[in-house]
Parts: sequence; C-alpha cells; structure tokens
Amino acid sequence: MDLKTASAIRRLRLISVPEGISWIVLAACTIIKYTVDSGVNVAPVMGPIHGVLFVLYVLFWADAWNRAKWNKGKAGLYIAYSVIPFGGFIIERKLRRETEDAVIAARARKEEVVNA
Repeated sequence: MDLKTASAIRRLRLISVPEGISWIVLAACTIIKYTVDSGVNVAPVMGPIHGVLFVLYVLFWADAWNRAKWNKGKAGLYIAYSVIPFGGFIIERKLRRETEDAVIAARARKEEVVNA
C-alpha cells in the first residue's frame, strides 16, 4: 500500500466515527423533537453538521475507493454502512484491520520473509 492510498483510507477512517456519531445524535434529536414537548429543538443545528460530515465522508470514500482499487461490492458495503446506525464504527474497525494487514504484508515483503 503506497502512502497516498494509506492517507486516503486514514481520512476515511477519521471521518467515519464523527459521521456515525452525528447520525445517531441527529436521529435522537429528531425523535425527541416529535415525541417530547420540551421546547428545545436541536435538530436544526445537528442537521447541517451531519450533512457536512456526510458529504466529507462520501468525498473521502470516493477517494479511498479510487486509490485502494476496491471492488464494487466492498465499495458498496462501505457506502451502505454510512446510512445505518453505528455503521461508521463498523467501517472504522474494518478499515483499521485492512490497513494493519497491508502494513504487515509490506513489512514481510521488505524483509523478504514471505512472498506476500
């Protein structure tokens, strides 16, 4: 894995958790808005915040897909996880494992331990 690919995946990992948190907070704010008459409405504030994070997620996802040469199934899975609750956390974990495996394989090739 080259440096640009690793950077693209790292950016996607870094944005996936805040995007996931904002999705959950926005959903909770929306539920509270329509079920509890508390007078406090945070949804108009959280909506744009989540929107910006989601757009950044999609941009970083497209960059990572382009650089990492993921197949359509894996790329589709990563974008689908962005629209389900807790999906951002799942993506971050999968990408971290994928990156760690790539680093281990690169080190093994460099040291000529295996033909990885």
